[in-house]
Amino acid sequence: MITASIVLFNENIETLKKTVHSFLETPTKKKLYLLDNSSQNIALDYFKHPEIEYFFVGKNIGFGKAHNLILNKIDSDFHLILNPDLEFSSKVIPILTNELIRRPEVSFVTPKVVYPNKKRQEICREHPTFFDLINRKLGSLKSVIFNNEQQHKNIEKPFYPAFIHGCFMLFKTEDFKKIHGFDERFFLYMEDADICRKIDAMGKKKLYYPHVEIIHQHRRGSSKNIKLFFIHISSAIKYFLKWGF
Repeated sequence: MITASIVLFNENIETLKKTVHSFLETPTKKKLYLLDNSSQNIALDYFKHPEIEYFFVGKNIGFGKAHNLILNKIDSDFHLILNPDLEFSSKVIPILTNELIRRPEVSFVTPKVVYPNKKRQEICREHPTFFDLINRKLGSLKSVIFNNEQQHKNIEKPFYPAFIHGCFMLFKTEDFKKIHGFDERFFLYMEDADICRKIDAMGKKKLYYPHVEIIHQHRRGSSKNIKLFFIHISSAIKYFLKWGF
């Protein structure tokens, strides 16, 4: 069995429908948890389905904390952390679960991620450093960003990155529970970097598997919104205080 969770906050319903439909088309026993941090529960009317459980939180408690609400409810072999703006075919999840089964050293797997125009998104990186964060905000040294994003590697083959962006993280549920899900001190941003570090600390790996792909709308936030920018900085400080600069 596979479970999945999506955290919602004032989502575009039509975009969300595509993500939900993609997951429900997966040919296996499944359950989807929708965790709504919005102030109004307008999404409830659109997603009444026997394989969906909807939680209206009523306020924005943060990304990781919302996902953790169902941590003690999931009793599955695999658990999928999904962004609300994805599309993928019904074959993606079965192929990825097979990879998890045959690789005991791996805790989670992520497929190739592309924009709607099919351009590849650079989701594999080295672990973030303080210098890397500053450089990304200033955009001053593109060669450093190039190396950090591992664009020099042959990423058309599966490999084990240090850090993978968290728009689609298919976990072995047992491992997700062992690391107690997300660190709730991260309201938004850096929670995926933190969880990659926690997997390292457990002695396990993360797999990038580019033989299947998903489409990600990838709404950019912190670089254009001053409030999100400061949330990002706050999360980064917490991350570096926890794991070192």
